[in-house]
Parts: sequence; C-alpha cells; structure tokens
Amino acid sequence: MSRRDRALAAASAIAGVAGIGVSAYLTVVHYSALPLACPTGGVIGCERILASPYGVIAGSALPTSTAGIVWFAISAALAIGQLAGRDSQLVLRIHLVWSAIGLATVLYLVFIEIVALGAICVWCTAAHVLVLVTFLAVLTRIQTAGTQRLRD
Repeated sequence: MSRRDRALAAASAIAGVAGIGVSAYLTVVHYSALPLACPTGGVIGCERILASPYGVIAGSALPTSTAGIVWFAISAALAIGQLAGRDSQLVLRIHLVWSAIGLATVLYLVFIEIVALGAICVWCTAAHVLVLVTFLAVLTRIQTAGTQRLRD
C-alpha cells in the first residue's frame, strides 16, 4: 500500500471512529435527560430535527443515530482492516459500496432537514461531513488503484 493510500485509509478510519463518537453522543442524549449541546436560533435547530419523526428509524423507537453507530463502525472496521494488511481490491470495493450507501443516506437526510423540517442539526451535519470524507477517501483510493492497473 502506498503512503498516499495509507493516509486515505487512515482518514477513513479516523472519520469512522469520530462518527461513532458523534452518533453515540446523539444516542445517549436521546435516551437520557442530558441537554443537547447545540446552538439554537435561526435555521439551527438540533432539537427540532432530533424530536421529529425522522429522529427515529421508521417504525421503531430507535434513534436514527444508532444506524449511524453501525454504519461508522463497519466503515471504520473496513478501513482498519485495510491498514492492517487486508488491502485487497474486494475489500476496497466493498468499502466503496458501503460509503456510497452512506452518502445516499446523507443526501436524503439533508433533504429532510432542509426541505421537510426547515432546520439544520449541527451534530447531524458533523456526521454527514464524516460520511462525505469517507466516501471521497475511498473513491480516491479506487481511482488511484485503477490508474495504477493501467500503468502496469
């Protein structure tokens, strides 16, 4: 694995761990009486987003953030596996598909926040940015691998 690929895989792993932290925080707030650390006013409305019907997984009482914990954990595991030597093209392709699913979900959730609810959640946005970072890092690694194969 090249130095650049290691850096990109490390960025994916760090984004995954940070995403677990953000998602875990939102999950703890959901289940406890802890106040949500989020500015209020204007379009910033974390409480409005998290208390909406979209704040839980459809048909359940599970907060959407629990899905974030699972997504980030799998993403981090894929990246850490690549750093630990499982740097196969199959693992990289699986990570690309996984990150594309995450990005599609993020696009849907951003649409819900802005259009349906008219508010932005700072914590959700942090998680969304981490998904985007993961997707871009994995996509760059795929493109680098493809370019390298053309040279060989």
